Amino acid sequence: MKLIFVYNTDSNPLSALIDLGRKILSPETYDCSLCKLTHGPFTEMESWRAFRISIGVPVEFLHRDEFEKKYEQRFHYPVILKKSDTIDVLLSKSEIDELSDLDALITAVKKHLPPKV
Repeated sequence: MKLIFVYNTDSNPLSALIDLGRKILSPETYDCSLCKLTHGPFTEMESWRAFRISIGVPVEFLHRDEFEKKYEQRFHYPVILKKSDTIDVLLSKSEIDELSDLDALITAVKKHLPPKV
């Protein structure tokens, strides 16, 4: 099993610049709740970095354009997916949008992880 985290933004430099501006100047208009939960304006949240390193399963982080090119599928973004033989939604956009903070995201992801041996 692998988890795929797909952000609701594209990977090009212009998108990154626009995202940065929105995060700083008008955060309420920023439309990637996954990014809001896991990243500050410039860097990844330390507790998120520690969690993803310790998660115990392979993880992949992609922008929506990278995901669609690689997997030839589309979802409502952001989304967290579980890839085994198929790709299934682990946490949908609406579920991610409802999370109040990073701790809630980590708790929600942990519920879907296999027990550590």
